[in-house]
Amino acid sequence: MGISCQQALECFQSDDLIGIGMEADAVRRRLHPEGVVSYAIEYALSMTGVEDGAGEALLYDEIRQAIDLGSTGVRLIGGHSSNSKDCEIEWFEGILRGTRQRFPSLWLEGPSPTVIVALAAGGNLDIHETIARLRDAGLNSIAGGVELQTSSLAEWIEVHRAAHGLGMRTAATMAFGAGETLEQRVDRLEAIRQLQEEAGGFATFVPLAAEAPCGRELDAVTAVEQLKTLAIARIFLDNIENIQWNGTAQGLKVLQMGLRFGANDAGSVSPVGDGISEEDLRRIIRDAGFQPVQRDTPYRTMFLN
Repeated sequence: MGISCQQALECFQSDDLIGIGMEADAVRRRLHPEGVVSYAIEYALSMTGVEDGAGEALLYDEIRQAIDLGSTGVRLIGGHSSNSKDCEIEWFEGILRGTRQRFPSLWLEGPSPTVIVALAAGGNLDIHETIARLRDAGLNSIAGGVELQTSSLAEWIEVHRAAHGLGMRTAATMAFGAGETLEQRVDRLEAIRQLQEEAGGFATFVPLAAEAPCGRELDAVTAVEQLKTLAIARIFLDNIENIQWNGTAQGLKVLQMGLRFGANDAGSVSPVGDGISEEDLRRIIRDAGFQPVQRDTPYRTMFLN
């Protein structure tokens, strides 16, 4: 059992960043004594606007290109616009079946809880049936979702609980620094911990700093707040094996420091695009004193390369 909610709140209010980080690092070393930091090669694929045969063909070509460049998984994003058929579950099922037929071994991580709720409402289905249909069409797991508002928390929990009940392993992703109170942040962590106690279906927890309002860097979440939230999450969520610190979302120096503040996974890199390269990520991991190891999307297999 990790620290209590009150202790977590006191940590958020504390100025002892180094002490909190050292405690998080101790939890990390207890859970992962092997001294490695994992990462995945994964492609994020937008499904929004793919509404005809030509669009689907381009989508499959993108997936094939990503696989050829080393991707072991594809994360499907978008697909819930109210003015398009991409909010219909039958359309989503068709895309999944087409992808599964062409790429039978590819790991498909699917829509966020928000999209799942929209698909359920559009098809007059409950959440469990919606996820079951998507699974049967070829979906392996659902995306974590980043909503933190209290109004969406119950739906978020319902979606992940249903996925875990269907045997899916999911990621718990939490945005922070978007105007929530520290008490709300702790409440979200506690809800995640309780669901993990109940079902054990979270493979990883991913804290994500919210984007700065209107792009104002002065209003962005500070590196200190990012590292503190990461470290407290590692201490609090000691029933979740992996804590992911996404290298494409954080600055590279903050990423490297996060590996000493409780994170054992550096997220994913895309084989396509201009983001951080696999070579750069592996160098950052080595410079932090760890061995970089590629994994697959569901944390089942490590590839020593």
